[in-house]
Amino acid sequence: MAALALKVKNKNGQHILKDLTSESTVGELKLFLYSLSDVSVDRIHVLFGFPPKPLDISDDNKTLSEIGLKTGETLILEEKTSVQEITSKAEPQKPVENGVTSHEAVGSCRPGILMKKIVPPDNSCLFTSIGFVLNGNVDTSVHTLMRQIIAMEVASDHETYNEAMLGKPNAEYCTWIQQPSSWGGAIEVAILSRFYGLEMAVVDTLNAIINRFGEDKNYGQRVFLLFDGVHYDPLYLEQSDGGVQTIFAAEDMDIYREAEQLAHEAKSSRQFTDLNKFTLKCMNCNKFLTGQAEAQRHAKETMHTNFGEV
Repeated sequence: MAALALKVKNKNGQHILKDLTSESTVGELKLFLYSLSDVSVDRIHVLFGFPPKPLDISDDNKTLSEIGLKTGETLILEEKTSVQEITSKAEPQKPVENGVTSHEAVGSCRPGILMKKIVPPDNSCLFTSIGFVLNGNVDTSVHTLMRQIIAMEVASDHETYNEAMLGKPNAEYCTWIQQPSSWGGAIEVAILSRFYGLEMAVVDTLNAIINRFGEDKNYGQRVFLLFDGVHYDPLYLEQSDGGVQTIFAAEDMDIYREAEQLAHEAKSSRQFTDLNKFTLKCMNCNKFLTGQAEAQRHAKETMHTNFGEV
């Protein structure tokens, strides 16, 4: 009978659960999860794995080994939302006595603040950022797998991923994207959004807008990435007890509005990269270049296409 150590994340923070074994039942797991949160047993919803996917906890008599739980797993604890609650959230909010709407009052009580996690500027910042919002830690090796996923998707659909869309022939792109020096952008975010089954909201501080990838897929969850014109960083909710939340319900518009506000504040304080002044290094000939226009000119003259952040 193997003891299990499980990491549990919810809106109140992170917890380590060590009181269960592989032969403990789903019902026992639910009771422990209830004790860690304010979510009633019948409304507990759990995600696990990489990428996070729903854990089947419908049968209280099954053992944890039977539903696939192993020691070291991270469980994301959420509360099921009823159709009635979703409908009521969509209705206009009535002002409370102090002049603040009830929606605003709820939003102001959110246990945490939306923060940026800085990841290395190593040409794989997009992939490292996505890795962070998926598993909660900075792992600079995840880009290899993600680049392979993208290359396989592109190679399997020549009609969609044609030269006009990619800026280069399909096969050439597939080779290019798997090189560690190649940057990711909108095409890559869209593919990874579909692969992981999550809406990826890119908070663009250059233009103070949010570009939503997977918005039309009705995904149940959303993650946030910050983009300053050149570099990506992940966003997370830092909670009052030190916990970290990176995956949010798609209907959580409070956190979405916080991300919008962050975009506007970043633009007003000029927290973005000036594309006419930032420095790049050509990874083919080691020449330093200033600004996007100079880099494009160098690429046209030399056919060099691999640039690194400086």
